[in-house]
Amino acid sequence: MSPRKLPSLSALRAFEAAARHLSAKRAAAELSVTPTAISHQIRQLEAQLGITLFIRQPRQLQLTAQGRELLAAASEAFDTLAATIARLRPEPELLSVTLSTIPAVAARWLLPRVSELREAHPTLNLNLQISHHLVALDGIAADMAIRYGAGSWPGLEAEKLFDNTFVPACSPSLGVRTHADLHHTTLIHYEPPNHKGALLSWGAWQALARVPALEVGQGLVFSDETHTIAAALGGQGIALMSRTLIADELADGRLVIPFGPELPGEPFHLVYPPARRDEPAIRAVREWVMGLAEGMQPGHEEGA
Repeated sequence: MSPRKLPSLSALRAFEAAARHLSAKRAAAELSVTPTAISHQIRQLEAQLGITLFIRQPRQLQLTAQGRELLAAASEAFDTLAATIARLRPEPELLSVTLSTIPAVAARWLLPRVSELREAHPTLNLNLQISHHLVALDGIAADMAIRYGAGSWPGLEAEKLFDNTFVPACSPSLGVRTHADLHHTTLIHYEPPNHKGALLSWGAWQALARVPALEVGQGLVFSDETHTIAAALGGQGIALMSRTLIADELADGRLVIPFGPELPGEPFHLVYPPARRDEPAIRAVREWVMGLAEGMQPGHEEGA
């Protein structure tokens, strides 16, 4: 079989794009080259073929009859080539990671930022497993977890994400300013279904603050921190809440911290089996979560 007598492929691509758009500038933007390069390729193609493909007018291109005929053939050929390549190319491997955490961290810290993970890893499926209890990181119940605690979970790698303190916060509409205002303000209680709830209670705060005659056993009680925050935002009372998880509301003034003291809590950690650290899906989620935590550090600026 004799070799095909075809002009330069790059020249044909430049012509086809310019002919579709009737614009060298738009063709250049599509092919990530300069308009001058497009014009040069087209003139080179016309010289090779010995025909005129465009009638050149100020700020406008118009196809000749030969140009229209070549456009139809070139477009069909490129479409066929693109479809064949797409069919032959193997499907990207779909990866999946199950990340376990408490409801408030999922709703208030991860979900608003999950698009960043999707953009960086479009073939990765992130499954959030929501629980107040420790879930086995066995690759069945979950692969990784964000946990609240001192950082010691036998057999697991634990990387600190951020410190966690609980502060008395409320809607500014309540007008709470001093400890004395607590006597006529509803206390909102967050009581998670584990032993750590007592460490984060109004009773523990009272032991630090020493507000006289404060009835710390009365008020609204929630087992989910997201509901606690929602009640405070709605002006239903004052709650002890994680400063980290209400950072946005504090920044825009929807919640205020009228006074101290802060109640120290344990840090949050990213936890996973160390043997799985270098698995592509685990590594991708780890880099995303650690990046979110780094962005919370003092002095960090967005985009820095």
